[in-house]
Amino acid sequence: MNTFSFYSVPNIISGSGMIDALESVCNKSKIFKPLIITDFGIKEQGYVQIVEKILRKNNCEISIFDDVKPDPPEKNIFDAVSVAKKNNCDAVIGLGGGSSMDVAKAVSYFSINNNAIQDCYGVGKLNPERMPLIQIPTTAGTGSEVTNIAIFTLESKQKMGIVDPLLYADHVILDANLTLNLPSTITAYSGIDAMVHAIEAYTTKLKKNPISDSLAKEALNLLGKNIKIVHKEPKNTKARENMLLGSTLAGMAFTNAPCAGVHALAYPVGALFKVPHGLSNSLVLPEVIKFNANSAESLYLEIAGLCIPELKNERIHISDFINGIDNLIRDLKIPNKLKEVGVSHNDIPKLAEDAMKQERLLINNPVKIEKGTVFSIKPNKHVIFKNKVIARGDNKNPIIFKQLNSDNSSNNEEAWSDAVGTHHIQMSGWNQNGNANQVRIRMGQGG
Repeated sequence: MNTFSFYSVPNIISGSGMIDALESVCNKSKIFKPLIITDFGIKEQGYVQIVEKILRKNNCEISIFDDVKPDPPEKNIFDAVSVAKKNNCDAVIGLGGGSSMDVAKAVSYFSINNNAIQDCYGVGKLNPERMPLIQIPTTAGTGSEVTNIAIFTLESKQKMGIVDPLLYADHVILDANLTLNLPSTITAYSGIDAMVHAIEAYTTKLKKNPISDSLAKEALNLLGKNIKIVHKEPKNTKARENMLLGSTLAGMAFTNAPCAGVHALAYPVGALFKVPHGLSNSLVLPEVIKFNANSAESLYLEIAGLCIPELKNERIHISDFINGIDNLIRDLKIPNKLKEVGVSHNDIPKLAEDAMKQERLLINNPVKIEKGTVFSIKPNKHVIFKNKVIARGDNKNPIIFKQLNSDNSSNNEEAWSDAVGTHHIQMSGWNQNGNANQVRIRMGQGG
């Protein structure tokens, strides 16, 4: 077995109603002037007031920064740092989703360090000091509460990350009661986000290890069994608990076995088109799985029954897993086409260019992704016949196909490209209505 290192937060408190433990955490840590970092929506839900009430039992002087933006810009950090310095805060509490917790990480650092943020992007570039940090998630998706990663959006719309062990929180409190009011859309997006974290951790190329593997599998077990339940029954506390724990376990997995191609391609979509992170992940997930299948098929099949419980105990093929993911996305009523979020074919070059800047993620992908490759990671780049991939495209030979009825009218015009093909395959078959179909495949440059 290869050598590996595994890191995580030192203290996790989990259970419905465990937000009350915040009082003892602050008391033991001698925290008396905390800064709560959150967003306006969380404040409107009343969660900030709950935390304030608990902190006042400990005679704390409380400061609040409630202006965290989605995909937070760097300005969010330093606006909050100003509040921390003005009020002589002695700790930071992140309360909310991934954006609030990422800002909290950065504020805990920059409140006592004067580094230029540009010098901090990348891996292991922080000085070894920060203020005490407590993370309290109110969504089940990002896993940010247990990661050493903070992602921010530059003025250029590019997303950049700070990765350092210093960003691990001192304490994490998981209380599913704080997730009960999540809208169904956010529940769906965040749930898929958590699943992607676990999937990519399990299939990552460079730092895959047995501890992360175990965490990823249990995360997918919890998430796969409960994501549809919480989407339909948002007040189901047990299902919410399972989703929150699953998200945290996925976070512990991927912070040690890093994410890869899905996130690399999703970040530009989120940054340029203001698409929620979980949604951007779901838009590219099926296609990245297809792209990686030649190298990672066995790993995908090991977790397929956890992601999609209907596939458990079945002899399955990679097509079943891909179709299962597609069906899950549809069941959750999540958009499944880039054009549904405003992306056109004219935007692909810019998205590909920005994806290439995510080097820390790209190196982890099971299959090398280059700029030209991004153009081939789009729908219908492989053909499945009788549960087997009978043809597959790559950067040099992408597959372009369309399905023809007996009258030669196209059922899949959108998938067809103007590329000039060099090889032709034609198959005849029957559709569910008993009408003759033909599938014509052209393999060649383009796409």
